[in-house]
Amino acid sequence: MKLIFVYNAVSGATNALLDVVHKVVSPSTYTCNLCDITFGIISEKKEWKDFREASNIEMVFLHKDEFLKQYRSKWLPKYVFPIVLSEENYGLEIYITPEVINNLEDSKALIQEIAKRR
Repeated sequence: MKLIFVYNAVSGATNALLDVVHKVVSPSTYTCNLCDITFGIISEKKEWKDFREASNIEMVFLHKDEFLKQYRSKWLPKYVFPIVLSEENYGLEIYITPEVINNLEDSKALIQEIAKRR
């Protein structure tokens, strides 16, 4: 099984800079809780990075534009982002819904959510 984490953000250096500014200036209106709980202002949060590097779970991280390009298909459901999907036998299943992700407080809660679903 592979987990695909899809951020509710667009890829690219300019967009990354705009996201940093948004997180600092108006954190309550930032629209990607998955970004917020896995990354600080500049870099990946230590607790999350340690978990990710120690895990035996294959993980892929994509921005929504990268996901839509890579998995383009007329049969692909219209997903709401952020989302975590699982990929097995070339099929995608919702692993953690946007609603759950948006209610997580921090990376520790995300790690626990992943652990309880394994």
